[in-house]
Amino acid sequence: MALRSPLPVKNGVNATRLHLPLEGPWPTIQDYVLSRFGHVDAAGLRRRFASGEVRGIGGTVIEAATALGAHEFIWYYRDAPQENPVPFHEHILHLDADLLAVDKPHFLPTTPGGRFVQQSALVRLRNRLGLPHLTPMHRLDRATAGVILFSVRPETRGDYQYLFERRGIRKEYEAVSALPTGWDPQRPALAQTPLPLTYRNHIDKVKGTLRVVVSEDKDPNAESIVELIGTGISAGTHAGLPVLHTRLRPRSGRTHQLRVHLAALGAGILNDAFYPDLWDEAPDDYARPLQLLARSIAFTDPLSGRERSFRSVRRLSELPAQPGPSGLPGLPGLPGLPAVSAVPAAVATP
Repeated sequence: MALRSPLPVKNGVNATRLHLPLEGPWPTIQDYVLSRFGHVDAAGLRRRFASGEVRGIGGTVIEAATALGAHEFIWYYRDAPQENPVPFHEHILHLDADLLAVDKPHFLPTTPGGRFVQQSALVRLRNRLGLPHLTPMHRLDRATAGVILFSVRPETRGDYQYLFERRGIRKEYEAVSALPTGWDPQRPALAQTPLPLTYRNHIDKVKGTLRVVVSEDKDPNAESIVELIGTGISAGTHAGLPVLHTRLRPRSGRTHQLRVHLAALGAGILNDAFYPDLWDEAPDDYARPLQLLARSIAFTDPLSGRERSFRSVRRLSELPAQPGPSGLPGLPGLPGLPAVSAVPAAVATP
């Protein structure tokens, strides 16, 4: 059973929960917290304990003298970091008593984290709509734009969460890549596999690392269907570049799955700072968003039984503006991301 915070949402942000050791060399809970986080803001932490802002289960006030071992969990509010506004806005596609569908822009994270707290979709929407219990049902990378669903109230959250657990959600993405070397418009294929294709591999997210790890010696746990939409010449910031426009249907939800799969197939997504190569850290370039869009989500509503579908109104900036000639040159294949399993899709349905 999930522990409920004794502190309410404040300015759209949940209180932070900390799991405490029940014994150790620290006489008090405050001593332990200072030993872990005192290098960040020791004076601020002492102020929270002195003013009764640190709470235990049931709302018990944790004082500066409260002994270590008296509580296993505490909650408190962190100081908000200084943030630069993300100059793009989320669009509301649908809102009712139970469900919110939003069209998220590029560069905006789904949930608070690191240097983005107020500048996250969740906190923005909680404050904008006055919905403190709003919770995302899934996530999109900060770099990815498109449709994301939020639960409005706890009473029905489990009904919608169950859809994701049993894979009852049908997702469709679009991506733009540089046209691979040797592209044959008469026989469209990626990694020598005709399109449409199904790509499978094993992906692990390792804590503390930016990129996922692809394992060739493990059974596949990630699967994506890749379909051709078209090819042509980009008129965006990559003007003149021959590009490939694909539709992606993920059958699983691993971190960076679609980005890894297209890179492994020799069609890395344009403006991807992680795959196939990790770029040096740099400020966001708003003129060059990752060319990946969560185009639509569809499902059978567990409350009403009706079919529901929500579709992004956004447009990828590097879409082909005009058809390109046959045999256009592209980019070379991408080393280091082998195709563990790439087989033609028998049926490419959601």
